[in-house]
Amino acid sequence: MRTKVTLVLVFLNVALFFFIFKFERGWRTEQASLEARRRVLGPETADLRTIRIDGPGLTPVNLVRTGENWALTEPLEWPANPHAVSRIVNELQFLEHETSFSVADLERNNQSLADYGLEQPKLSVTFTAGNTPGGDAATGAPVTLQIGDETKVGNRLYVLSPDGRRVHVVSLSLVRSLSLSLDELRADTVFSIPVFEARSLSLQNAANLRVRIRRDGNRWQFEAPIIARASKLNVELAINGLNALRVRSFVDRGAADANPATGPALRITLEGNNRRETLLLGDEIGSTAIPAAATDAAPGTAATKPDVEFHAMLEGKSTLFTVSLPGALIDALRHAQEVLRETRILDFDPAAVTAITLAAPNRPELTLQRLETGAPTLNTWQLVRRESGQGPQTLPADSDTVRQLLEKLSLLSALKFVSDAPSDADLENWGFNRPEREITLALGTGTGGAAAKLQIGDTIEATGQAYARLSNARFVYLVDAAILRAAPVAPLDYRDKLVRALPAAARISAVRITDLSDDSTLLDQALPADQPVENQALARLLPELRSLRAVRFVQEGFPEQILTGGEERPWRYRLNATVVLPGGSGEQTEEFTLFFSPRTGGATQLAGSPQLGVVFAVTQPLLDALWEITYGDQDPGAPAPPPAETAPAPTPPVDD
Repeated sequence: MRTKVTLVLVFLNVALFFFIFKFERGWRTEQASLEARRRVLGPETADLRTIRIDGPGLTPVNLVRTGENWALTEPLEWPANPHAVSRIVNELQFLEHETSFSVADLERNNQSLADYGLEQPKLSVTFTAGNTPGGDAATGAPVTLQIGDETKVGNRLYVLSPDGRRVHVVSLSLVRSLSLSLDELRADTVFSIPVFEARSLSLQNAANLRVRIRRDGNRWQFEAPIIARASKLNVELAINGLNALRVRSFVDRGAADANPATGPALRITLEGNNRRETLLLGDEIGSTAIPAAATDAAPGTAATKPDVEFHAMLEGKSTLFTVSLPGALIDALRHAQEVLRETRILDFDPAAVTAITLAAPNRPELTLQRLETGAPTLNTWQLVRRESGQGPQTLPADSDTVRQLLEKLSLLSALKFVSDAPSDADLENWGFNRPEREITLALGTGTGGAAAKLQIGDTIEATGQAYARLSNARFVYLVDAAILRAAPVAPLDYRDKLVRALPAAARISAVRITDLSDDSTLLDQALPADQPVENQALARLLPELRSLRAVRFVQEGFPEQILTGGEERPWRYRLNATVVLPGGSGEQTEEFTLFFSPRTGGATQLAGSPQLGVVFAVTQPLLDALWEITYGDQDPGAPAPPPAETAPAPTPPVDD
């Protein structure tokens, strides 16, 4: 049974293949042959290079193709609208007739070409093709298609074949595509190189100052007159602004007061993939109204400056026109060295920084080093300080503080470009002979890692700005002086906020809190291992003691008196905690002591430890738990709710 089914399927497949090759292929060949017979033009339209549209009383239009781009050469020199030209080319390449008849048959029917409007055609289109602009691929001569009258019915059109032997009846879409106005045929933009294709932007003013900005991968770089980083955002906004320019009007060459070709006020060149476009701006005609758009098409925010209109030309073309540039765009082009320049001073990836070195006058150098822990949850930075006559000392550093420092350094921007070539005297006057701060970033690992050193010079008190520069460049900037406060050279500012953490197996067996002002005991409680803590304030205090954290560090060492509330005061409270640590030979006990200052604000209370040798501000949970123990009896508690109002008794009615 299966064999019969298989044989039937094989037979059906063979029959299907025979049908496809015998009949379907023939139908396709016949259809292609029919389409070829209906085509008015042949292979001469395959590679069009020039197209000329002419007719009695019409202004001739001449289109020339260079590479993949079409341009008008008559009646003006201007880039052509690619969509309009593509429509014309498609009409010529796929022009088909509804019917056709021989010119020789006209005489036998007492008719002539004049009866169809073809003796003196109203419109003719002449084109050339091939690799040489002067002939078609077959004969090397121009091919002309003459267009006559419309048919009386059917909305068709009479055209005469290029060899003059046949009259074809074709669709009216041909004459519609050839009758486009000049405004429809010309490109409406001045530049046609989009920002993603742009490779460089060059500017040259009347004083011959040249500015060139080149794309380098995903960045932009100044090549002239200085070598510096350019702002990717501002450069690409400027290129988008150039692509948004539109011609306001075309003018006669003699109407302009200045010829942009002989002495342009500004030469703007965009280079793309194997092509370049140059706009020559001549004399300034005047200002126009402030545009209604919310933002300019160029670097800037709100449109607060009027557009500026110029006489202009495209390089290599004789057509003179006027163009209006947004105020922000013309400012960016005239002052490209500042407006298009990258304002961020340091260019680095924070994740690539392996060390930060901070130095200030009369202060020991401070280094922050990244640790390769391999665990993202662990502290990844350590603090290294070097005292005179001592070896380096290391402490855990607070990763969040280091991260914030790197973020502020990466966002540090120039408020003003002071000088690109300062003299040695200028550098000394601006404080770079003894900088207020030197910040060195080590990038990468090993001895071959790169480094960037930022120097902060003198501060201008009136403006809150400071001079800044990179040690490997002579550029001097003005930056916000707040960077000095964001990068202190004080080890306590970078120290890890975790002051002490007990091991998981350790437990606190007793807590005693003493008021040192009168040597009274505020709390003295043993904490058995197998019993819950009933004192709620103490229950909230214990987790804070197990993982003791600081909001900030105040000073190193343990003084007998502490500066708080604007004056030197003795410590007010002492906390003694007994910690039991399990060991191999039994439990070990140690005493841990903390001193507390009086509370000086809603969220400020200092603590000190003679064992740890540090003074710090405690966290809010510890402060609140300590408050309940030290001032709990003085806390009035929540205010009592107001007494409920009773409704007045109704007044009895009075008899008349």
